[in-house]
Amino acid sequence: MQHHFGTGQANVLNLSNNPIRRVFTQNLFISSKLSFKSPKTALLVSALLLSLSWNVQANGKKAQAGNRSDAILLPSGFIHYARPSLWGYGKQAPADIWNPDKGFLVQSTNPNSYNLNFPTTGMDGLYFDLLISGVDINELTWEPVTHEGITATVTNVVANDIWIPKEDKRQVVARVKLTGPEARNQPLNPNPNPITKPKLPQTFELVGRHIGTGDEVVKYGFVLRQWFVNRVCQWKTYSDRLACCNSLGYRMPRVRDLTNAVRKEANFSISGAAPSSSGNSYMRHIGASFSAEWGDVYYYGFRPDYAYYLTSDYSGYNHPDITVVLYDGQIVRGGVAYLSRQFLCTVP
Repeated sequence: MQHHFGTGQANVLNLSNNPIRRVFTQNLFISSKLSFKSPKTALLVSALLLSLSWNVQANGKKAQAGNRSDAILLPSGFIHYARPSLWGYGKQAPADIWNPDKGFLVQSTNPNSYNLNFPTTGMDGLYFDLLISGVDINELTWEPVTHEGITATVTNVVANDIWIPKEDKRQVVARVKLTGPEARNQPLNPNPNPITKPKLPQTFELVGRHIGTGDEVVKYGFVLRQWFVNRVCQWKTYSDRLACCNSLGYRMPRVRDLTNAVRKEANFSISGAAPSSSGNSYMRHIGASFSAEWGDVYYYGFRPDYAYYLTSDYSGYNHPDITVVLYDGQIVRGGVAYLSRQFLCTVP
């Protein structure tokens, strides 16, 4: 099932009521889209445009019935996918949620259910692409959206990341980058300053407008429910590990915060977030943990010395000893010896 995300209606570009300027502007607009081989063709197009327009009142207000208005109908855009890193080693995901070559399918165009869309988790520096059709994205402009110190910014970039399929390489896409609270500037500090603790969930609605008129062409919404920060810490003792996150005003993540994998043994079993994967690695899914949404974040520049991340869960010892391997979401019992000095901390 493929979802299209757009307004579903044509957008109207209002022009001046001055007849000379009107003809010039309409010719300029069409000329930018088509190549005319003769002046006669250009004049014919101009005449057709004028025949399709109707009056605008002299005072510039909206046209009333029976009057003329000068308008050009612009097509709406459609957002098909939100594409984070496609890199990773997780289980096969449902086809109505995830396309391994394109990313997450858009689940809702209704602001009341933006929570169904990707992402629900975030971290400073992560980004994803909006795959849009029906409009030239170079004609769109987007305002940044900020809530609780977290900003989503849309810019046009040439997609050349390692995870981009060959057929999509070098294409211009609308890229959404998340920026917000982070703790990278306080490495190994045993008494770091607390950082901003966003109140979540927060709804982000990104609106693409026509660069010339400001008319809304396309929009995308999502709800962030959880924010992560990456911090380098000493971890000689268990109290060191607790302090790594608590000193920032954050908490250590649980298994379900990091993966939706399932580990089952004869005398021990643990599950991550729901919906669960079919085995001990993540399954890509919206709202089912950090790794299930973002996959392997190594190529975002997130490169720990080891891939094992401690959680606050434990398997029977007197302190937490369960780790999650971020690149595939695997749950490891007793992986403390391989811990990275980098920790993920989270709110809420």
